[in-house]
Amino acid sequence: MLTKLQILSGAARYDASCASSGSKREGPSTGTGNTSSSGICHSWSDDGRCISLLKILLSNDCIYDCAYCVNRSTNPVERASFTAREVVDLTLEFYRRNYIEGLFLSSAVMKSPDHTMECMVRVAETLRTEEQFGGYIHMKIIPGCNSELVRKAGLYADRISVNIELPSQASLQRLAPQKLKSAILEPMALIGREISSSLVERKASRKAPRFAPAGQSTQMIIGASPETDFQILSLSQGLYKKMNLKRVYYSAYVPVTDDSRLPVLSAPPLLREHRLYQADWLLRFYGFTADEILSDDAPHLDETFDPKTAWALRHPEFFPVEVNRADYATLLRVPGIGVLSAKRIVSARRFSLITPDGLKKIGVVIKRAKYFITCSGKSFEKPDQQPALIRQRLLLSERTDASVSTISHQLVLPGLYT
Repeated sequence: MLTKLQILSGAARYDASCASSGSKREGPSTGTGNTSSSGICHSWSDDGRCISLLKILLSNDCIYDCAYCVNRSTNPVERASFTAREVVDLTLEFYRRNYIEGLFLSSAVMKSPDHTMECMVRVAETLRTEEQFGGYIHMKIIPGCNSELVRKAGLYADRISVNIELPSQASLQRLAPQKLKSAILEPMALIGREISSSLVERKASRKAPRFAPAGQSTQMIIGASPETDFQILSLSQGLYKKMNLKRVYYSAYVPVTDDSRLPVLSAPPLLREHRLYQADWLLRFYGFTADEILSDDAPHLDETFDPKTAWALRHPEFFPVEVNRADYATLLRVPGIGVLSAKRIVSARRFSLITPDGLKKIGVVIKRAKYFITCSGKSFEKPDQQPALIRQRLLLSERTDASVSTISHQLVLPGLYT
């Protein structure tokens, strides 16, 4: 069982929907508590709590031969599969020991999508109905499986997800020819409709069944195919609007197999992944659209600055913003002002004018915002500075901060802080 757990938890680590992995700490054999490197990850429940999950595959024995996947059928890796009962017992055992608060279950495609999904649903059904398990369950939907299995999964799991993986039909055909775009999008659309219907029914009756109360998510692999950041963000925007999606995860491509169809990378594109997450945040919470952040003429995110700062530098006509008069949506466009600080500004100025010191207390990042705002008509910096000069000063500020951080880290004595 331990060997299976090591194989199938290791194979699950490439799914970014539960991005944080477990830790391993050496401790005395007679001590209380430990951590495990096999399968413990963290996620967030529908009410915002951070929870620990057992993150495993039901099987890594796949019939598909996707070029980018470590579990592809032609890759010579050690194979293993759990039975549904084994996953149930593992989950309960980990839960009773207080290692986890729930289960993240995915799988390679065994025999067929329907067969695999039936086994996964059996795990969730057994946990919920036979074992009365009340913990969190996140379950992956296998593209191409029967729609009734998707519905059952949504009734037993807190969150369900269908991984898009590749951002275009052309890349899917080239790198994963056994997968169909329709087989991915159809269950996503079904899940979106079922979530909407469930919310309506729950308003009419609190006894109505809950369908995937933590929503649905998906994952895209970044860097294995040639799509631009603009194409990726445009796809994400469409998924949020049309599929009732809770979250898109971006996973920097990690070379795990040798295949001539894949790019040769010296390292995973982690900075690109980070910038896409920042841009995704702008789509979901800041009122930006994909074609405001990027365009066909400028299809890639700036590696030097976060997407909001990059947008501000390209749109000097929008600034400066007067913090004592600007509406909430306008404040959100200012670098250094986040959702929380924008709400605080709107709330505080109902009682008195905001002062520069007040902005600091509210949580505004002045070193970034000062180039784009006025406070009661007064500028923090010399007005009418050219974007190129602002860009240069922002860059210098970031480099200075990075240097100070490095020096401070080096000055900390070993063992002083634990």
